[in-house]
Amino acid sequence: MENFAVFRMPKSIFYGRNAFENVGKEAASRGKKALIVSDKIMDSLGYVENCRNLLQNRGVESAVYLGVKSEPTDIYVAEALNLFKAENCDLVISLGGGSCIDTAKSIAVVATNGGYVGDYMGEKKIAHIPPIPHISIPTTAGTGSEATDATVITNTSNDVKMMIKQPAFMPDVAIVDPLLTISSPKSVTSATGVDALSHAIEAYLSRKAHPMSDTLALSAMKLIVNNLLTAYNDGENIDAREAMSLGSLQAGMAFSNASVCLVHGMSRPIGALFHVPHGISNAMLLPAVLEFSKDACIDRLADIGRIFDQKHKTLSNEEAAEMAVISVKELCRKLNIPNLKGWGIDQKVFESVLEKMAVDAIDSGSPGNNPRIPTHSELVELYHTCYHYQFSTQTKV
Repeated sequence: MENFAVFRMPKSIFYGRNAFENVGKEAASRGKKALIVSDKIMDSLGYVENCRNLLQNRGVESAVYLGVKSEPTDIYVAEALNLFKAENCDLVISLGGGSCIDTAKSIAVVATNGGYVGDYMGEKKIAHIPPIPHISIPTTAGTGSEATDATVITNTSNDVKMMIKQPAFMPDVAIVDPLLTISSPKSVTSATGVDALSHAIEAYLSRKAHPMSDTLALSAMKLIVNNLLTAYNDGENIDAREAMSLGSLQAGMAFSNASVCLVHGMSRPIGALFHVPHGISNAMLLPAVLEFSKDACIDRLADIGRIFDQKHKTLSNEEAAEMAVISVKELCRKLNIPNLKGWGIDQKVFESVLEKMAVDAIDSGSPGNNPRIPTHSELVELYHTCYHYQFSTQTKV
């Protein structure tokens, strides 16, 4: 840990059932016309119309961009930014999963600071001008993007997921309403849930972790571990949905301030090249990466193992660390997480891009935060391992 730490979060967070009702009031204090960045699924569920009505009730006009179809790309950013300007908007509202939120973050910054969104990667360009006000409303319990100052946008010219992190990308307001997550199907609940768990775990294991991020990461893990399977098996269980929403929010704040590690570094190239949703690719990688990292973080991994298995108070740190790995594997099995082969990625194609993926993962910077920092050759081998990885375990947890 450095001699000092910095902690950033949205200016306001509205959390709990019916928190969505606050969007009109918050928007009215920040602008006169909002661009709502969402997708066709959210529109079909009536969420976009509800948002527009809440805005209208407070005298705020709105335009809608529904072009987000998958992981966010620079094309979505450019299209939505053009609409933002054409409609003379002065406020951005993201309504949906992490892809909608990350797209809106980019619009808010580029609208005032100019250039191409990729210019901001690695702080080559600094957003000195305050961004357009952004209200983020997640409809999944997973990415935590509503409370982070990072965005991940795919550069469609070279198939690289650009991890961009600057204070200007932090939303002004996060509205986290668990009632909006009830519509998530089982596959989304599992993928986003393990995504949130990986955020909390990596924030806790990160070389940049500090006491405030630790507190949030541990709390998030407890909420997610105790509620994810219930939310997966019974999507109407609002108590479980509420706990998952809070866990995702806390995990987002934790990793935004402590950084993610090797899982996310390896995950981004898989998403960019094979279009695997971010949450799924994280889940595919998490157990194998924990096995790879274990010997370099026994004590902290032991803390995680004891969250999964609170009955065995007498486990040594080595045993508890192993319990963490086993428990994550078992959770992924119960959530029907596939390996890379099971997802349908062709092995020959996969092997042909291993070198590029390893380079792109290292270039993202995230593997450098991991307790055990991999070499290029170790990353290639770890990708091989993850392709055939088996989540089954002989140990009951």
